[in-house]
Amino acid sequence: MGHNHHHHSHDASTENIKTAFFLNLFFTIIEFVGGFFTNSLAIMSDALHDLGDSITLGASWYFQKLSTKEANKKYSYGYKRFSLLGAIINSVILIIGSIFIIKEAIPRITNPQQADANGMMWLAILGVIVNGVAVFKLRQGNSINERVVSLHLLEDVLGWIAVLVASIVMQFWDVPILDPILSLLIALFVLYNVVRNMKDSLQIILMATPKEVSIENVKEKLLMFDGVVDAHDIKLWTLDGESNILTAHIVVSDEIHIPNKTETLKQNIKHSLLDNFGVKHITLELERKEEDCEYRNQ
Repeated sequence: MGHNHHHHSHDASTENIKTAFFLNLFFTIIEFVGGFFTNSLAIMSDALHDLGDSITLGASWYFQKLSTKEANKKYSYGYKRFSLLGAIINSVILIIGSIFIIKEAIPRITNPQQADANGMMWLAILGVIVNGVAVFKLRQGNSINERVVSLHLLEDVLGWIAVLVASIVMQFWDVPILDPILSLLIALFVLYNVVRNMKDSLQIILMATPKEVSIENVKEKLLMFDGVVDAHDIKLWTLDGESNILTAHIVVSDEIHIPNKTETLKQNIKHSLLDNFGVKHITLELERKEEDCEYRNQ
């Protein structure tokens, strides 16, 4: 049952990213046309930024789709980590894009440029709606890939809100400087969030213990089972931020070493770890007290 649920969540992730990709690509084309007719450099640069988004969304869609493939001889854990690869590539592109926006915005603060404020306003309303729908879809997902992709689109939503506010104000007052100031603030906000997500992705790649699970708590839970004397060499990591994996050596008392009792103990431990910590892939090695295990003191 858990496997089916996980498979559906990956399918949903792929569909969410696919929808976001087509929405973004469609809107990028509108932006280039709109930017040309409103003579707005801000919109044209945002169109270039969105073109980059479309490329990375396409890559994310591909990697997320690939991540749903089952395990085989080459990838014994399956392809789940490919979605992380998409997240890391997206993060790098977003960091470069944010730095580019900051670089573009600073000179415009000292030398602001005039544009068709009314045309900007209507484009901005459309931008908020289209990107808002895409963000809403991706915010419902669980994968890190979806979170990073939703940051791309959240940046666009915030960017368009900034353009909308600036275009309305510029229709009443001559303050073209508003646009680059807001662009700068949004770029810094996105940069902060991307770095945080990038850190999460790298920690998973480096097989860090999942944040929501503590090895001390797992050991405490293991020692609560009747017949368990000790637990050591507990290794805990996650494939993609959702599928957690655990291996452990369990030292059991002599009376447990009867086939049906060891099987019952293993099943009980696995159910308990799944219910309490969400660990789905568990490998346990049972040992007698007198056995000499080289990992015992680790």
